[in-house]
Amino acid sequence: MAIVVRIDVELARRKMSVGEFAERVGLTPANVAVLKNGRAKAVRFSTLDAMCRVLQCQPGDLLEWVDDDGNDGGDEGPTDAAGEPAAPVAVT
Repeated sequence: MAIVVRIDVELARRKMSVGEFAERVGLTPANVAVLKNGRAKAVRFSTLDAMCRVLQCQPGDLLEWVDDDGNDGGDEGPTDAAGEPAAPVAVT
């Protein structure tokens, strides 16, 4: 599992610099760079809240989950809740 941070996309949409964003959120530009480059191990909800307030966006606009388990996205058929292949169902 990988969480991708999309701060750069939201900053570009608003034509906002990293420096201005960092100042308004209360982070150092270096910490914004850590977030943008995917090196952060955690984000406090208070920081996420501040980022969303400054950018007028939702958390999902800033964070995206990407499946990085090697699955190429090919259709491998239906799975059950545990991710195991689903049993075939007879249709009558």
